Amino acid sequence: MWFRSLALALLLLAAPALADVKEKVAALAPAGLVLVVDDKGNELVAQNTEEPFVPASVTKIVTAWLAMEVLGGDYRFETRFYLDNKRVLYVRGGGDPFLISEELAQLGTALVAAVGKKPITGVVLDASYYPSNLRVPGIENTDEAYNALNSALAVNFNTVYAVRSGNKVRSAEKQTPITPIAITQFRLHGPDGSGRISLSQDARVSLQYAGELIEAFFKRAGGRVTGKISTRTVPVGLKPVYVHRSRPLSEILVDLLRASNNYVANQIFLEIGAHRLGGPVSLEKSLQVANELLAAHGLAAAIHLEEGSGISRNNHFTARGLAKVLELFAPHAGLLRGRDGGMNKTGSMDGVRTLAGYADTSSHGRVRFVIALTSNDDQMRFRLLRAIESGL
Repeated sequence: MWFRSLALALLLLAAPALADVKEKVAALAPAGLVLVVDDKGNELVAQNTEEPFVPASVTKIVTAWLAMEVLGGDYRFETRFYLDNKRVLYVRGGGDPFLISEELAQLGTALVAAVGKKPITGVVLDASYYPSNLRVPGIENTDEAYNALNSALAVNFNTVYAVRSGNKVRSAEKQTPITPIAITQFRLHGPDGSGRISLSQDARVSLQYAGELIEAFFKRAGGRVTGKISTRTVPVGLKPVYVHRSRPLSEILVDLLRASNNYVANQIFLEIGAHRLGGPVSLEKSLQVANELLAAHGLAAAIHLEEGSGISRNNHFTARGLAKVLELFAPHAGLLRGRDGGMNKTGSMDGVRTLAGYADTSSHGRVRFVIALTSNDDQMRFRLLRAIESGL
């Protein structure tokens, strides 16, 4: 009897608080989509939730959930190195999204140890794991870093960060050597001063840069190369002399969800399909695997994906669909580290501002929330989140 009385008292106290939160949300953004769900599935706030919305980069939450389901947190991408009897070095890309300078420095040392300091007579790049005609919806042919081309073998997110003064170009990163094709591309497309650009949408350019940077780190580690860089597939039967394994997927996802890199998101998304259905990668394979998993959880109509980063405006979610994904992703909520310090992810494109994740409240515990605004107001989504947190 005492327990029933206490539960009733708490319920009576909670009702006005919920009403206050709903009123505050409506006052702040009457046209905004806001959904808040507790751990029992009760909808605490549900405003304008009927229509699908463009998720922008909160799409990456869905990609992260799919990746943990299909690949697992311990999954590592592999870049394989082969040496033939003429001391030609073959490099076969495996889609590693985090083949960055810090990794390449370690790779160079390990590679020298594996092949020795006798000169390498040529470097051959094999990017056949990705089809040459691969195009991701929403990625445009521009120099913006967020439009970087996806590739089986790419370095530093397929971008160059450099400083140009007139015709002179130098690296803007002490850990990254400047290479001939990086200089050429930055002269053509870089700003006067510092900036980060995506490499050309011509896959040959980005592949050449990968080869040059791998060679530079190999030489920095004491190796020697006398021949040129070329492209073709690894000869059948040749065994790898060294395999570089990426950092664990769980670590990559933390960086992805924090920095919101479109290139990284779609590298991971493409691997989902190839891992389940076999290589080479294709967007169709990944969409098939994603749609099968979504359908298995009753989300076929609620989550529509065109790609894995959110750069396509043809991605469409319902609020309840994304809230369900957040429920499924809850065991990995710690991978979400928002710019405000919370467990959330933002999405931004022209006329779209989204925010989704988890919030801890005093009366309702940890809740899942989805906020979507058709505006360019970066702060309003956080004001709505603060109103939810303080009111519940």
